[in-house]
Amino acid sequence: MNPQVTTLGRSQSAAVSATNKVVKNTYMLLAMTLAFSAATAGAAMALNLPHPGIILTLVGYYGLLFLTTKFRDSGLGIAFVFGLTGFMGYTLGPILNAYLAMPNGSQVVMMAMGGTAAIFLALSAYVMTTRKDFSFMGGFLMVGILVAFLAGLGAIFFHMPGLSLAVSAMFVLLMSGLILYETSNIIHGGETNYIMATVTLFVAIFNLFTSLLSLLGFANND
Repeated sequence: MNPQVTTLGRSQSAAVSATNKVVKNTYMLLAMTLAFSAATAGAAMALNLPHPGIILTLVGYYGLLFLTTKFRDSGLGIAFVFGLTGFMGYTLGPILNAYLAMPNGSQVVMMAMGGTAAIFLALSAYVMTTRKDFSFMGGFLMVGILVAFLAGLGAIFFHMPGLSLAVSAMFVLLMSGLILYETSNIIHGGETNYIMATVTLFVAIFNLFTSLLSLLGFANND
């Protein structure tokens, strides 16, 4: 038996095993963080807590994201993941209360939730089944998200509802692309840290949901 072939086979087997472990840990942690975020959102809704505002939201989000990234290789990283996703859930609570207060608001929220789940599951299943490599989308997504983020800030500070609606539509497309990209990254070994993979997918799901909520809410108002 050729020892080089044997060594190569073992190496490939180890790589596949490591990738499967990342996939398993990522989706397990993602499910837990989604549940925790939903619980904090529900608590914020029940207590009728006010929204912290755009400045505190950005400071809290990027601060917790920085800490999660810094400690991604330790147990503290998991604690900060729950801190980050719990904080995002809290910011979502007042938004959901505002939509539920609208006529047909509960239908809008349920449609946004259903649409988010359908898009995420469909895109994830597509990548898992075809194992297509979407790594080429990385640069486009980075630039697109930055442009959409800055446009979103402009829409908020200058009170431009039309631009805000356009940004929501952009984010639906960009977050769908991010789900494709990150899922591909995980199964092809480009992302080996399940904490960071979880954060990326969570942020994509969160932004996809809020963007669909904005678009459906606008249609409902019409």
